[in-house]
Amino acid sequence: MTRFDAADADARRELVVDAFAAHRERGSPYVTLTTAPDETDAEQGHGAPWVQYFDDTLALDCTDDELDRLKTLVRDYPSATIDELVSPDEAEGTHARLTVRTDDDRVAQLVDDVFTAVYGRGADYRLWAVEV
Repeated sequence: MTRFDAADADARRELVVDAFAAHRERGSPYVTLTTAPDETDAEQGHGAPWVQYFDDTLALDCTDDELDRLKTLVRDYPSATIDELVSPDEAEGTHARLTVRTDDDRVAQLVDDVFTAVYGRGADYRLWAVEV
């Protein structure tokens, strides 16, 4: 893998597919994808949103509003199911795990949509592959 960030939808999705391939090739435990924090993140008192991928699973943390948007988004992806929601007493929000049984291109589209539809990033947000 030679690049680690992208800022338009097609390039971001290609980056995700490349990151998944590198993850499998290296036998790493997971891939972490993130973006820079924005004003909303700061207002809510948390850092930049992230998504991890491993074993046909997407993992992410959500506020209550983000979780509602995630549930709505997943309805558009029949190959994805929310399998686990954990809300620890000591943490605000929910940790969600989704099983995604489809090709990497479709998972990459879902990841991009998570950042735009769930986390509210604009169409030109920059996605980073920070752990592969």
